[in-house]
Amino acid sequence: MGKVLIIGAGGVGNVVVKKCAALPEVFTDIMLASRTLSKVEKIAQEVGGDRVKTAKVDADNVDELVKLINSYKPDLVINVALPYQDLPIMDACLETGVHYLDTANYEPKEEAKFEYKWQWAYQDRFKQKGLMALLGCGFDPGATQAFTAHAAKHHFDEIHYLDIIDCNAGSHGKAFATNFNPEINIREITQNGKYWENGQWVEIPPMSIHKPIDYPNIGPKESYLLFHEELESLVKNFPTIKRARFWMTFGQEYITHLQVLQNVGMTSIQPIKFQGMDIVPLEFLKAVLPEPGELGENYTGQTSIGCQIKGIKDGKDKTYYIWNNCKHEDAYKEVGAQGVSYTTGVPAMIGAMLMLKGEWMKPGVYNVEEMNPDPFMDAMNKYGLPWHEKEGIELPHEYPA
Repeated sequence: MGKVLIIGAGGVGNVVVKKCAALPEVFTDIMLASRTLSKVEKIAQEVGGDRVKTAKVDADNVDELVKLINSYKPDLVINVALPYQDLPIMDACLETGVHYLDTANYEPKEEAKFEYKWQWAYQDRFKQKGLMALLGCGFDPGATQAFTAHAAKHHFDEIHYLDIIDCNAGSHGKAFATNFNPEINIREITQNGKYWENGQWVEIPPMSIHKPIDYPNIGPKESYLLFHEELESLVKNFPTIKRARFWMTFGQEYITHLQVLQNVGMTSIQPIKFQGMDIVPLEFLKAVLPEPGELGENYTGQTSIGCQIKGIKDGKDKTYYIWNNCKHEDAYKEVGAQGVSYTTGVPAMIGAMLMLKGEWMKPGVYNVEEMNPDPFMDAMNKYGLPWHEKEGIELPHEYPA
């Protein structure tokens, strides 16, 4: 049905490749490309059967990307590289006439600031070329937006309050490690938090608002209010939302390590001189921390990510909770990955599948909630991320804030 070029061979790339390779009737040809050829070749060997072609590419270099795309001629590029590389890859797709999908929005390397304005600015160019770009098709962002769209379509006339809650209750046995790219993860949680209330953004100091939240099959876990990119598109596409917030769990040991690293300057993204060279402390820290893609083997426990929603249906107040739990052990058994990589990679495969099938295909730049959620939700149940829902339950919407 379609050829895909997957760019990025980290933990998420590993999952996307293996899930795509398992569906030859949809993904007829697959190429995996990355700056590090050894990573690419290792994943291809694990898939076996010459199912996956490999290539080396610098995803910051538009000319290199264009050359690779023109030689392989894919129908779709799946970008699971770094968020800094979204714009070069989008530029290459425009130049070569290829559809585009990613799992995280663009952020400039020199500033820890992620928002959609840079990618939304591509709307007219993609439309004029008859190409589609699907942004943020991982879990959060991604599945959480499909959850919200599903709720809006099937359960509410108006959504008023939205809390996205994300818990990783797993244990990888390391003193300190991040579940996805350390550089991106640490930049994300050390910047100011932000939430939407009454038509404006409210900014707070990093990690300053937190509260125990009760997660299904896990129990109460301390959860911290952060800014997360899907909030920006959700309040735009569902203008009845009065308040939207994002919560994520962190253990005390993680917080303590992070505070120490911040205090000694290791989380800084400003270059410093070291033995006559410019180095970025956070990039150095990334190099000494465990590789997220290699955490899976001894990972126990599970993740729980979902949306708690309050709104109006038929003139009456209604509450609704929709979520997925994913066990790290199950993810490792299936594709050799930990659960955080799995929950990001599976939705990317699903979004790509729906684009190639034409079910999600229209020229322009779109976020997941702008698509029909039904086929996506069906596919989540089919391909490893079953979801659950409850209506009419009491939701702790009066978290402090």
